[in-house]
Amino acid sequence: MDNRIKEAFGSVHAEESLKEKTRSLLADRTASRNRRASALFRKLAPAAACLLLFLGGARWLYFTPTASISIDINPSIELNVNRFDRVISAEGVNDDGKQLADSLQLTFAGYSEALTRILESDQISSLLADDAQLSITVVSTGSTQSARLLSAAKSCAAGHKNTHCYAGNYQELEAAHQCGLSYGKYRAFLQLQETDPDITPEEVGGMTMKELQDRIDGCSSSGQDSCQTSGHGHHKHGRNP
Repeated sequence: MDNRIKEAFGSVHAEESLKEKTRSLLADRTASRNRRASALFRKLAPAAACLLLFLGGARWLYFTPTASISIDINPSIELNVNRFDRVISAEGVNDDGKQLADSLQLTFAGYSEALTRILESDQISSLLADDAQLSITVVSTGSTQSARLLSAAKSCAAGHKNTHCYAGNYQELEAAHQCGLSYGKYRAFLQLQETDPDITPEEVGGMTMKELQDRIDGCSSSGQDSCQTSGHGHHKHGRNP
């Protein structure tokens, strides 16, 4: 009996010793893995930081606009273009413009493709067929990109009547935004102010480009007094020219 009891306790002590050795071995292995992981992290951390900086910088470069293209007829749409000539946003300046921009999926398209989609859309094609006037104004922070975009705009507009292309600047674009106008309508507003100082941005915003051009032509031919007397209150506020 005593021998059996001793053997039983000896077996218990042996199992405890084995467990302790196992725990010690596992702790050593865990510590070793942690040390290797820590060393690997220290080696890879600079590269990972550089990668994050690169990805952040690439995102900043891609989503920073370097040019804008304003398309005005009524609807009015403004395309913001990045340094890679991709449209990063398409914003409707008025309600018609917002509806048209949403329907054409212009974001991330090349600027030339975006212009083609706009000019060949059913709505714009129908307006141009009805003798509407369309203005495309290109604004860029760099002269090279500006020349490239303006040339592409002229090529896209070549097959469409009553479509005119211009180069602009960011000072006037900012002023147009402050007035709540698209660039094309702001240019018309400045022209009208020369013969009709009482014209307001709100009046201009409610007119189509054809109405504005007719108003400019009428004021130029009839003189300032006649323009101021007869101009206000007689233009129509509609979507069609």
